[in-house]
Amino acid sequence: MKLGLLFPGQGSQFVGMAKDFYENSDKAKEMFEVASDAISEDFTKLMFEENDKLNETEYTQPAILLYSAIAYELFNKEYEYKYALGHSLGEFSALYAAGAIELGDAIKLVHTRGKLMKQAFTDIEGGMMVVLGLDDKTLEDFCANSGKKIWPANYNSDGQLVLAGDKKDLAEVENDIKALGAKRAMLLNMSVASHCPLLESASAPLKELLENSLKDNFKPVVSNVTAKPYTTKAEAIELLASQLTKPVLYKQSITNVADEVDMFVEFGGKVLMGINRKITKTKTQPITDMKSLEKALAL
Repeated sequence: MKLGLLFPGQGSQFVGMAKDFYENSDKAKEMFEVASDAISEDFTKLMFEENDKLNETEYTQPAILLYSAIAYELFNKEYEYKYALGHSLGEFSALYAAGAIELGDAIKLVHTRGKLMKQAFTDIEGGMMVVLGLDDKTLEDFCANSGKKIWPANYNSDGQLVLAGDKKDLAEVENDIKALGAKRAMLLNMSVASHCPLLESASAPLKELLENSLKDNFKPVVSNVTAKPYTTKAEAIELLASQLTKPVLYKQSITNVADEVDMFVEFGGKVLMGINRKITKTKTQPITDMKSLEKALAL
């Protein structure tokens, strides 16, 4: 079976994530220990107990990556690897699955990535807005001509595009976007604006981190920036630095590879499964706990 491996991004976190894996798998427990040691943070408390940290990007990112990595490692079915791809942060989880980076290094990398993203917004409040029911070009033209610090950030599916930028500017154009015919324009509960020029300051430091973390070669990972696969450290450094400031071409990525895979498997979430239904007829099987793992292994 030819599989495409999918990994979700920020926004998919919740208290109790990966707990079923932890309670039923020694491998999962070992991976929790590796993650905890990597950044001196108790991941069982971070992911299983009510706390404020889980929604802070420097902790959200490693928590989601760990959840995805565990789901991937427990999925030991024989299959033909075609591509790994993720949504935003998920591209780093995809790199782990592709053999580009060790778990501890991946946890450190996205933890620091989160800090760099947070630092970029010390002088401006970032925000993101989901827009439903408008075509891409209408929104692209609106952003370009608005005179505001707003940009297309996530191309999720036809009729679903997420904007990023100055939170104040996004709030000011909400009614204008609805007047264009949008079915919905809603600010998301986020203080960081991902995938837009406001993150330029994080680009150079991230490149340095990538240089010291990634292996030279690995299995194909589909870039959020180009919607095409890459397999080398040199490519990854440039593409992942650009990913900070350029939009996620998710629907384009799925469209490009769907005909080459028999099924997608989403590790550590169901969000991408829902989006995929609007993009492709290729099945997406989520793995979020032991029950869904058993179901995936039986296919």
